[in-house]
Amino acid sequence: MKKTRIAAIAMAAACLAGAFAGGGTESQGSGSKKLTIWAWDPNFNIAIMNEAKARYAVANPGVEIEVVDMAKADVEQKLLINLSSGVSDGLPDIVLIEDYNAQKYLSSFPGSFADLTGKIDHSKFAPYKVRLMTMGGKTYGVPFDSGVAGTFYRKDVLEAAGFKAKDLENITWDRFIEIGEVVFKKTGVSMCAFDPTDGGLVRIMLQSAGSWYFDKAGKPNLAGNAVMEAAVSTYAKLIASPATMKTSGWSEWVGAINSGKAATISTGVWIVGSVKAEASQSGKWAVAPIPRLNVANSVNASNLGGSSWYVLNQSKAKDTAIDFLNAIYAKDNDFYQKILVERGAVGTFSPSQSGTAYMNADAFFGGQKVFSDFSAWMNKIPSIEYGSYTYEADAAIAAILPEVYKGSSVAAALKNAQTQLVSQIQE
Repeated sequence: MKKTRIAAIAMAAACLAGAFAGGGTESQGSGSKKLTIWAWDPNFNIAIMNEAKARYAVANPGVEIEVVDMAKADVEQKLLINLSSGVSDGLPDIVLIEDYNAQKYLSSFPGSFADLTGKIDHSKFAPYKVRLMTMGGKTYGVPFDSGVAGTFYRKDVLEAAGFKAKDLENITWDRFIEIGEVVFKKTGVSMCAFDPTDGGLVRIMLQSAGSWYFDKAGKPNLAGNAVMEAAVSTYAKLIASPATMKTSGWSEWVGAINSGKAATISTGVWIVGSVKAEASQSGKWAVAPIPRLNVANSVNASNLGGSSWYVLNQSKAKDTAIDFLNAIYAKDNDFYQKILVERGAVGTFSPSQSGTAYMNADAFFGGQKVFSDFSAWMNKIPSIEYGSYTYEADAAIAAILPEVYKGSSVAAALKNAQTQLVSQIQE
């Protein structure tokens, strides 16, 4: 984040910090064992953290834990304002940070988060998650959920068009489009549904080839990036295909599969609950690895989304916060089995992936051990660094997609996107 932007935020914080005071550490004395935790999503992150709280309380009855549910935007705004202003009293002891934003906070506010190197056994977590929270040789977070990607597909529809499970194994997006057009021609069902303005699939494609919007130095990497050109070109082919149903927003996108109008959906594992929401389709679905780009080093594995836990360095209960995360999120295998069954949360704690919940066959997916498969794909996700401005880059790509759809040069469009991105992050 540029210093000018931080300064502006800090000035605003001088007026607003008082309003945000009163968080977890303010009322704590030295040696306090009260923890305050900020997160979002009552049915997922909050519910899971409350489960962790209950488990920790069994052996640590003297520790008081308050789990605060806020909107994701509010968590990010309050964290940003307090860190920018240097006001630590209103901050929590532990905060959930989306992986795409982690490096922004770590690089913009050095010293604000506890160095957990050697305090958490990070070797037990998926490597791609650990890399996202590592900077300058130090690792700052505790990895939480994964957005490992897969292609959910209707077996009955694809079989009606002459395709079997093996036909979706180890394929490129170009082959996926070819299969889709056969499926659409023979069955009248769209192969997939995508929102032409959404950049999620472009992110999946980029990470599958070990590339991103920014280079290792954090500089924009849109123009002249061969993987970026391949991802945008491929996405444009998908949108142009008659087998792709164009949707707008989440409801239409998910509605396309629940209604049977689309035969596949390629995205993060967190979509499982939405796919299973249409109970009448039980037994008709399966999951395959995502297709890869037709470029060197691209693999049939990637990620979309995910978040992790961070301890604030100024916390007066820092040691307790670290012990809590270590005891539950870095050691408790049963905890991961329970949150998978109850919340559909795929953790990135590797020992949990051989547990009973991960090995269970799922009748909705025709008996496939879907979470065991997702775990195997998770360990193949290329490790990259997201940089500090993923969503700004998303906006720059979204802005040039309409001209690409009309046939403009992808390379030229990406030059325009890079110019826009550089201008935006320098403001």
